[in-house]
Amino acid sequence: METRTINTDDGEGHLELLSFRPPAGQIPAGGPAPGPAPGPGIVVVHGTAITAALYRPFAWNISRLLGRPVYCYNRRGRTGSSPQPPGYSSATEVDDLAAVLRETGSSDVVAHSYGGFVALEAARTVPIRRMVTYDAAVSLSGNLTRRWRPELERSVAAGQLDEAWAHMVQGLEVGGPVAKLPLGALRMLSILSARTSMGAEMRELLPTAVAEIRAVLDADAELDDFAAVTTPTLMLCGGWSPDYFTETARQLAAAIPSIECAVLPGQLHESPLRPGIRLPRAVARFLLAGEGSLQPLPARRRRFRLGR
Repeated sequence: METRTINTDDGEGHLELLSFRPPAGQIPAGGPAPGPAPGPGIVVVHGTAITAALYRPFAWNISRLLGRPVYCYNRRGRTGSSPQPPGYSSATEVDDLAAVLRETGSSDVVAHSYGGFVALEAARTVPIRRMVTYDAAVSLSGNLTRRWRPELERSVAAGQLDEAWAHMVQGLEVGGPVAKLPLGALRMLSILSARTSMGAEMRELLPTAVAEIRAVLDADAELDDFAAVTTPTLMLCGGWSPDYFTETARQLAAAIPSIECAVLPGQLHESPLRPGIRLPRAVARFLLAGEGSLQPLPARRRRFRLGR
């Protein structure tokens, strides 16, 4: 993995970029010969309250399956990248994604949750060859308004981060069965999770989550607003994810010819952050577009324990 920074097009910031390249000598899917940078790159856009580093196994698997470089970048507000600027909106994210695509010479986009919202907004104006979203957080006709908790913003402003985390999880329902717990239990869970590096990082990113959720609601759209999306797009949804992700994806797929929807049984909202090959394979197959075949992945080593 390589790390570098690129400048944003507004001239006021920079983005940290993580690069994942297939093993040396790997033949690109459908390509004639191996090379140092086989085929155009793929950009991964991460979700809210998390960072690009959590997508490393996911990115590695896609890179190895396709024999192509994959790039994950830290959106603004994360360590290594600039803070969210005054007047932050979806337009900020679209411009940043366009800059990453251009600077890396990439053609395809894979995006998770809030990243899926960014990618679909970008596809209305930015040239993208093929795109896969997973549980894209798109607001259609106000369907996500009821998931906004004003208490989230008030708690963040007051520095009550455990309270804020509880309202975010309960409102968005992205924590699986945990989201059904009472607020008091969620606050306690936040205190416990803050003892882990990932939990502590999520708490620190709560102010950025407030701005990002507001950006989704401010960009509330109708189906016709996505008529300009001509990029072949697969909207994947987890079978164990909140139903509203699938409902939105099915509506868009029914209305926009370039979009299709598929549900992966047994997958959670956070599946791109977890070990597993089923989701990366589904993503890679769509990006491959029938041109060649997926590369085999190295067999996992089994650990044997000696009995007594």
